[in-house]
Amino acid sequence: MRFRILTLTLGLALAALPVRAAELKVMLDWFVNPDHGPLYVAKERGYFKDAGLEVVLQPPADPNDPPKLVAARKYDLAVSYQPQLHLQVSEGLPLVRIATLVATPLNTIIVMQDSPIKTLADLKGKRVGFSVGGLENVLLGSVLAKHGLTMDDVRMVNVNWSLSPSLITGKVDAVIGGYRNFELNQMDIAGHPGRAFYLEEEGIPSYDELIVIAHKDTLDDPRFKAFVTAIERGVQYTINHPDAAWELFVKGHKDLDDELNRRAWADTLPRFALRPAALDVGRYRRFAEFVHEQGMIKEPPTVDSYAVDLWR
Repeated sequence: MRFRILTLTLGLALAALPVRAAELKVMLDWFVNPDHGPLYVAKERGYFKDAGLEVVLQPPADPNDPPKLVAARKYDLAVSYQPQLHLQVSEGLPLVRIATLVATPLNTIIVMQDSPIKTLADLKGKRVGFSVGGLENVLLGSVLAKHGLTMDDVRMVNVNWSLSPSLITGKVDAVIGGYRNFELNQMDIAGHPGRAFYLEEEGIPSYDELIVIAHKDTLDDPRFKAFVTAIERGVQYTINHPDAAWELFVKGHKDLDDELNRRAWADTLPRFALRPAALDVGRYRRFAEFVHEQGMIKEPPTVDSYAVDLWR
């Protein structure tokens, strides 16, 4: 009897001890910005904690690092981009998409609002600024072809990260890579409004802009389902309470509490994935076929080898 009482007492004592949350290291795609809103809302609202997680959100020192660090299993997860995932998988990186954060393209081709460039056919003989080569050149080349032009008809200018300033100062006539929720607002605030051409309206297959990727050998990690579930709660709260969610987002990032980021926040709200776990297989297959046709990858692999719904 005494043994039973002692055992019961010990069991109750152990049950009363706080359960240590499982740490999950997540690398962002770039510096903290409104695109990451639901992640920080989930953290501030305690949704990760509710799921038994202690999530560490880390901006990268180099935006090229996140996929490599997940592939090397230095980080558990990373925020990345669907278009780049197709190329990375083709190069042999063991990466798999497990969730979507921003479900529509953000990339655009931007000109000044008063530019004589009214259609993309007007880019002939013009200077086009870019930050990152490779895929963006392919996207531009595909768009130009629709208007009877080739890459030889434009002059590409590497402006590094100065997309808007280069356009405003006349260094270039157009830029590719400017985000519709950021650069357009940045230019308008500076008093030099721009005008965008949307890639998905110019023949480029639509795609998920921001996704969450994992190493393909870790997909059975129970922390991942918990993480995605918490993200969904973060998205729901953000959509239902955008102003309160904004306050949570800037709570630990006072430097982002300015007009540009407030505008970007409002423009990003309708683009968050309402069902982060859900996978549109057709969308991934179509984009894989596109980059294959452009000569960027070899024969496209099956979608389930690089993109999954963890609940299927």
